[in-house]
Amino acid sequence: MLMLSAVTYRIGGRALLDGASAQIAEGSKVGLVGRNGAGKSTLLDLIRGALQPDGGSIELPRGHRIGFLAQEAPGGEPTPLETVLAADSERARLLAEREAGAEPLRVAEIETRLNEIGAHAAPSRAARILAGLGLGEVMQQSSLADLSGGWRMRVALAALLFAEPDLLLLDEPTNHLDLEAALWLERFLRDYRRTLILVSHDRRFLNAVTTVTLHLQHGKLTVYSGGFDAYLRTPHGGGAPA
Repeated sequence: MLMLSAVTYRIGGRALLDGASAQIAEGSKVGLVGRNGAGKSTLLDLIRGALQPDGGSIELPRGHRIGFLAQEAPGGEPTPLETVLAADSERARLLAEREAGAEPLRVAEIETRLNEIGAHAAPSRAARILAGLGLGEVMQQSSLADLSGGWRMRVALAALLFAEPDLLLLDEPTNHLDLEAALWLERFLRDYRRTLILVSHDRRFLNAVTTVTLHLQHGKLTVYSGGFDAYLRTPHGGGAPA
């Protein structure tokens, strides 16, 4: 469970969050909504630890992995497929240890763990995610340096989805996607088995993916059951996602 308790955060004397509290159950698919400037992106930064609150606390279960789509696209010589596979840090570490010539007993332990985490099927899973986001086989084997910024952002999104963090934070994830890729992402997120918090201007996307709405207004947080349209039907609902 994600617990936000009396969280306060100020910018230039203005309280974007003013004693805000909410509880998000494990496995929830949450649409974070509020007007432009309300502090949605700031709240995501607080949850992932990029910012620290001026007051209150944000608590997650010990060991929970948080995934967030950075605004800077990956680059360099690695291919998109290599970049996505590297997002599974445990798999990458175990493979590197095995290739470095570990002792036989340790190799057996490594192989057992690789089987447990489905490491041998990882390349095909990574390729499917990249293909879903529009990168075909040829592009998957190209250097990132040969791709545009928009395509590299898709690779970054693919790497994040491949890593399957316990808490997935997405801020306008469809910005660099065409309709086909956005529809694929919608289906992927509906089936996502862990907790998701999504910020999007796309009302249809919010309704398709989320089952809980978290409304940020006047520095306070309110949790509503249901997607964005269900939230609009509440006495306090109104306006459009922003």
